[in-house]
Amino acid sequence: MADINRDDAEIELAFPPRFQYGERVIARSVVRNDGTYNGKDIGEVLVNKGEIGYVININTFLQQFYIYAVDFVESGHRVGMRAKELCTLDNLPDEVLAQLGEKAASITTLGQPTRTDTTTATEAP
Repeated sequence: MADINRDDAEIELAFPPRFQYGERVIARSVVRNDGTYNGKDIGEVLVNKGEIGYVININTFLQQFYIYAVDFVESGHRVGMRAKELCTLDNLPDEVLAQLGEKAASITTLGQPTRTDTTTATEAP
């Protein structure tokens, strides 16, 4: 049996989860199928760097790490990811928002559904 590589000495479970249910997150790197995603070949890209998703579940792995189930709407994939593979879009620290300046306003709309004309035929003009 192959040894499982515990790449971090820190036990994440000693602290609260970094992300919450429903939080918008962005992938920090490309995620490929490691063989645990049914219907896709091993090595096939599941999530591209910069793709936006939503945390839909929080679990643990090896009694050490949090695993965040993230629904990436654009690709339609639901993938388990570690915190180090994700970055929040909803809870950026104030100093980061200050550095972004005017660009910070555009972050609030990333990953949000676009609104189209919601007027219906039954509404009076």
